[in-house]
Amino acid sequence: MKESEKHNERIAKMTFASVYPHYVTKVQSKGRTVDELTQVIEWLTGFNRDILQEVIEENVTFETFFERAKLNPNADLIKGTICGYKIEEIGSPAPRKNVPG
Repeated sequence: MKESEKHNERIAKMTFASVYPHYVTKVQSKGRTVDELTQVIEWLTGFNRDILQEVIEENVTFETFFERAKLNPNADLIKGTICGYKIEEIGSPAPRKNVPG
């Protein structure tokens, strides 16, 4: 799929709390646990369980979520697809904002 500025803006304004339950459902359908999901999110963002709960309760947007995150220096090595978009081809700077390099 080809991303657009409008698409990127729509995603940036979505709240993490509105999407998180879908992450839980997805990992559980793959035979994984919520604890494993939390470990992955912490590896990627630096958000431990308590901080993750805070951003959910604050109902922060993905834009704010990634502004607050300290992305793992190896985050750019993640490959795969999200909703038909190849991760390595996502041009939106928000998820990559804090990646050193």
